[in-house]
Amino acid sequence: MKKNLFMLLLIVLGINCANGQLALDDVISGGKSFYNYYPRAINVNFKGDANQLVLQRQDSVFVQELKSTNAVFAFDLNWLNTILEKDGYSALKRLPQLSWDTKMQFSFTTKEAYYSVDQASEKVMMCVGREAGASNFDLNKNAGTVAYTLGNDLYLKEGKSKPVMVAGNEGDDVVFGHTVHRNEFGINKGTFWSPNGEQLAFYREDNSMVSDYPLVNVDERVAKLENIKYPMAGMGSHQVTVGVYNLNTKETIFLKTGEPYDRFFTNVCWTADNKYLLVAELNREQNHMHLNKYDASNGQLVSTLFEEKDERWTEPQHPALFVPGKKGDFIWQSIKDGNNHLYVYGLDGQLKKQLTQGDWEVTNVLGFDKAAKYVFIESTKEEALERHVYKVSLTSGKMNRVTTDEGVHKVKISKDGRYALTTFSSLNVPSITKLVDTRGRSIRTLQEVENPYKGMETGKVELLKLKTKDGQFDLNARMVLPVDFDAARKYPVIVYVYGGPHSQMIQNRWMGGARGWQLYMAQKGYIAFTLDNRGTANRGKEFAQAIHRQLGQLEVEDQMQGIEYLQSLPYVDADKIGVHGWSYGGFMTISMMTQHPDVFKVGVAGGPVIDWKYYEIMYGERYMDMPQENPEGYKNANLNLRVNDLEGRLMVIHGAIDPVVVWQHSLSFIHECVKNGVQIDYFPYPRHEHNVRGKDRIHLMEKVTRYFDDFL
Repeated sequence: MKKNLFMLLLIVLGINCANGQLALDDVISGGKSFYNYYPRAINVNFKGDANQLVLQRQDSVFVQELKSTNAVFAFDLNWLNTILEKDGYSALKRLPQLSWDTKMQFSFTTKEAYYSVDQASEKVMMCVGREAGASNFDLNKNAGTVAYTLGNDLYLKEGKSKPVMVAGNEGDDVVFGHTVHRNEFGINKGTFWSPNGEQLAFYREDNSMVSDYPLVNVDERVAKLENIKYPMAGMGSHQVTVGVYNLNTKETIFLKTGEPYDRFFTNVCWTADNKYLLVAELNREQNHMHLNKYDASNGQLVSTLFEEKDERWTEPQHPALFVPGKKGDFIWQSIKDGNNHLYVYGLDGQLKKQLTQGDWEVTNVLGFDKAAKYVFIESTKEEALERHVYKVSLTSGKMNRVTTDEGVHKVKISKDGRYALTTFSSLNVPSITKLVDTRGRSIRTLQEVENPYKGMETGKVELLKLKTKDGQFDLNARMVLPVDFDAARKYPVIVYVYGGPHSQMIQNRWMGGARGWQLYMAQKGYIAFTLDNRGTANRGKEFAQAIHRQLGQLEVEDQMQGIEYLQSLPYVDADKIGVHGWSYGGFMTISMMTQHPDVFKVGVAGGPVIDWKYYEIMYGERYMDMPQENPEGYKNANLNLRVNDLEGRLMVIHGAIDPVVVWQHSLSFIHECVKNGVQIDYFPYPRHEHNVRGKDRIHLMEKVTRYFDDFL
């Protein structure tokens, strides 16, 4: 009797003992239980330049020989704190992530400082303080010096000494040491140390010619204006130069880059001899790149090593990578032959060889072996849905596959290049970590993560291949079927779309890369569908560049190939198809609903680009050119001109201080809807930027979910 009452109580509470129900907190980042359902890989690395494994488990460190299954305790937080306190430093509350520089030296970062510790001598070898309120930290371990920014100014700090201003005090419009060109072109930092640590190159960005753009802080008693600089397509662009500070002479010079001033200065790197800087310079039109070599002592242009041109766009994403000990030979990544591949150049600009080639892409370069005979790459050679690692001979170009299991691999290579740690997942494999040698032979499995959704209701995930309308390209897609799927029933569909450049939503990884929210919606009885259209990444140049000057056209055509497939399925309710996306996906959501109003019943567009003339120069002009150069393309992509085509139920959501897709986009769309008597729903998130993050993301996804529940 008591057991029956207990089971009845569980049913009343909505708890299913055999098959639990996922909640939003379980599947949305910011949720209290999100990481309970995330496949966590083991924290294992190579121990510096030694062929040993080092494992961190909570506040303890263990060392394991490659051919042993026994992990031996090395030290713990108490040991490290004893060393820190002995040398006059503050104790740590928890063990940070350790980075092993050699067999016996490791480094770590706290909010207060950078540390390097020698395990054998039990001494702090380096401590460089982190200034409160600073950002853009760039540590040079060789010099024991950190570069950082405070506001618009650039500083250096050595050990516990007082900071030294390298550049600054030029007003609110001039910024030093920050990323530039709105983080396009692979730019993710604003300072660049010379190999010997004696010189620091840095960006100087002058925004005085760029329009102020108003953001409003409504947390103030009287709402406060907070301007940002936002260079809109076709308007004035900021001007960037590159400075070089010499730590020995305390002097700064600037590269003499000359006119035109609105070029893009990308992928800055030092030559191995510390004498020159290589800068990939791109014209405003983004179709002509010069790789220029400058003398770091006086800023003079030495030579243009080579140029790259393209009728649509060329987009340098990676700096030159110098081959250790090869007298100036470097690897350059380029899509000039139709796919991203590696080329070996000399410092005189002469092409020595194309190292990789084929109808596939190099997606990452992991580094060299100790003798610099091989370079290790991650690629799509086996399949665009997967990532595998290869060892490539720098002499012959011969490739040996390191990873063998199907799926997406993340790999760490030992310093000598003989061994690899590979963590991979595939459609039905959450995560497996293995130790292998770089000839592709497995040594042993270190960890196999159990299905984090074990005991929970999740729908079946399927990977699909469709075709473009002209039959030229395959289109990769993913479908999540509802829990307790019954082919005799009819199900509503929610299409989750992004579809923009530099994205790939579909991969042969755990659950096919499906977002937790899609699994949640499948639990609620929806089919969740996603497709990677032309314009997305890792499928070659023609696939990516097909969208040039006509955003929102071919992408929608490809998405409709997915819709036609769905409509052909007997278990799809063709009258109940919805679509949801954010940013470029918000643009796609409204584009799909207005170009095919008879198909989509409900849509939710977050942070949508509405009119590309409101978007920034670097991204917008690459794909659309300037508005004055491509008026037809801008007109066709302008969703403000399509409000009267809207028939389905649409909700638009926007962060009220979005500095990426500014609020003006969706507000202009609302304005047009009002003028034309078109009813839509709207929800802004005050004090949120381009993405709604943290615990508020639960609120966002609950709102999105309710909208589909109510109207689809």
